[in-house]
Amino acid sequence: MNKQNFIFGATTAMLAGKVKAQARPGYFMPLESAPHLRTFMQWPSDLETYGNVDDLAAVRQKIALIANAIAKFEPVVLLCSDDQIQSAKPHVSSGVEIWPMPVQDLWCRDSGPTFVVDGLGYVAASELNFNGWGDKQSHTEDSKIARAVATKLGFEIFENPVVGEGGGVEVDGAGTALAHASCWVNANRNAGSKAEIEKNLLSALGAEKMIWAPGVAGADITDYHIDALARFVKPGQVVIQLPKKIIDGDPWSAAAYETYEVLKKATDAQGRKLEIVVLPEPIDVRSLDEDFVSSYVNYYVCNGAVISAEFGDDKTDEEAHKILSQLYPTRKIVSLNIDAIGESGGGIHCATQQQPLAKA
Repeated sequence: MNKQNFIFGATTAMLAGKVKAQARPGYFMPLESAPHLRTFMQWPSDLETYGNVDDLAAVRQKIALIANAIAKFEPVVLLCSDDQIQSAKPHVSSGVEIWPMPVQDLWCRDSGPTFVVDGLGYVAASELNFNGWGDKQSHTEDSKIARAVATKLGFEIFENPVVGEGGGVEVDGAGTALAHASCWVNANRNAGSKAEIEKNLLSALGAEKMIWAPGVAGADITDYHIDALARFVKPGQVVIQLPKKIIDGDPWSAAAYETYEVLKKATDAQGRKLEIVVLPEPIDVRSLDEDFVSSYVNYYVCNGAVISAEFGDDKTDEEAHKILSQLYPTRKIVSLNIDAIGESGGGIHCATQQQPLAKA
């Protein structure tokens, strides 16, 4: 029996959505470049968040653009509130399946399920208890999405005491996790000591070692998610986006270099020093929005491709494309204009969540 689809058996039907105390030993979150069964995304519907119909429509256009790009390489499921399905259908390709589900915002990396696998090929969902980035935004429906998707799939749900978001942590799939402490060791999400929070987060992800960098608390809604700055390409290799120098009065550039220094001194779960690849910071970008997120690092690795952003700075766009091609030589690099999502505070990785392909 195919373990990816064991949910359709009678035994599994009885287990659908069953909550375990915590993730069992042997389960872990794979590296993003491991094979996927599908990608999940969300169709935003909350006008209060976006302020007006035009801004919401612009963001939706970019969500459809990303979904259609990914669908050329693997199946995509778009989670969509019942009353918004007709608004979504004309914009997505036949490779995008729409699932009815109450949705407020687009950030599936954070409100969607975090999938973990074991060596036997079983998939489960590890609950990270999304709370609207420390109760900064309404999340009445979005806080239920992870559990609702896992229940629909029939996967076991591992309950964890840690509170946070998928975009706030990176894993190499081989025991190492990387995060900014600012969005985990923060009273708006977690009580207790840093050591206690680390233990709970590592347990939720099935990882063994945490690399902490300080980050920046309070400067943005996420308290500085790591996936906008640094990512694992593979075990032992990290890519980070850096400006040419620290800019006076800019907390982001100072924190980026602080994280860079942490990575240079760090070792992974196997005791190896990390190879660090630097991506450039775009300067001449199209958007004039002061909160615009222009992160090349916030790309998404799907089956056969890397879906990345371009920002209108021809020099750095080209350089980033070249570096990503070198880092992922067997995958096609697809660069998209996702400016409306950048103006909303995130990027392509933030808008996506992968479901790993289990062994047969």
